[in-house]
Amino acid sequence: MRARFIPAALVGALLLSACGTMENRNAALTQPPPEPAAPFLAGELVRSPKLDRSASLTRIAFGSCLNQSRSFAIGEALITAKPQLMLMIGDNVYGDTSTASLDELIGSYAALNARPDWQRVRRAMPMLATWDDHDYGFNDAGADFPYKRASQKLFAQFWDLPLDHPAWTREGIYDSLIVGPEGQRVQIILLDTRSFRSPLKDTDERDVPGKQRYMPDPDPAKTMLGDAQWAWLEEELRKPAELRLLVSSIQVIAEGHGWERWGNLPHEQKRLYDLIARTGAKGVVFLSGDRHQGALYKETKGVPYPLYEITSSSLNMSFARTSKPDLTSASRISDMVAEVNFGLIDIDWATGEATLSLRGEKGEAVATQAVPFGAR
Repeated sequence: MRARFIPAALVGALLLSACGTMENRNAALTQPPPEPAAPFLAGELVRSPKLDRSASLTRIAFGSCLNQSRSFAIGEALITAKPQLMLMIGDNVYGDTSTASLDELIGSYAALNARPDWQRVRRAMPMLATWDDHDYGFNDAGADFPYKRASQKLFAQFWDLPLDHPAWTREGIYDSLIVGPEGQRVQIILLDTRSFRSPLKDTDERDVPGKQRYMPDPDPAKTMLGDAQWAWLEEELRKPAELRLLVSSIQVIAEGHGWERWGNLPHEQKRLYDLIARTGAKGVVFLSGDRHQGALYKETKGVPYPLYEITSSSLNMSFARTSKPDLTSASRISDMVAEVNFGLIDIDWATGEATLSLRGEKGEAVATQAVPFGAR
């Protein structure tokens, strides 16, 4: 059974229950909850076709940073590319909210749902999603965001999750599935890097290249995923699969900048690498977004085998005129792509090789990397 629209009374109850007792660094987020809100969406929710989990996947697309108020012109190139699956990996709308009503977030989902260019893309391909900060509800927010439970219900509804999906009842939207027959199995792991993440360490030199907002924090008590999600991830990585796409809304390998990334909690980054080694999980490739720039990365130190990351950002929120490349980094193996882009993973099962590529507004390849994961 698929999710239905949430009645007004239920939305109100969810919003009231979301306030909790957690504090947030921004005082605007601790205001008393308003009266019960209106229904989430007034019109019909646009839905994607159902994913055939028995099919062998050979082309998967992904992207991040989609502003509901801007043209989604690159969507036509996405449709032309004909992926069998599209992963929306965060900042899928921009709905930063300042009150428990979540009016801004609700409005952003409704606005995207009403866009004809978005409707064409959503109806053209199956979709899976996770969130980042702007569709979680507040810029750079983590576990201390007081309205995350209500935000989670809105996420579950917009992405048409079945009513028996854990995201309706548990804390966190992390998810995983395996697609394809034995010998051609693709495991897709969608992490939740928001619901449990500890506060980050503020920079001591704001806007200085490499230290723009945050600095690495060695505190071992801080977490990126939380205990429950870490335990779940270990179980998932022990499942058999030939290729694993590990989706993180923020960058995993990337360094050379002071924005959000796994390197801000270096013990958690190492924990992830060590977990991949301990579980014997082969064929891991990281997919990430968030940066408003795209690039390809490779890590060879402290990992069980060379690990690759492809960052695709953004679908329509490019900072091409104002952004600057990261500082020189040994892990980055491509130029930065500042223009709008989406990512493609093309899988050749005969050779055991996945080709990672960033595609521009017309669908042209602007960065490419072949990644071996084992011939079958």
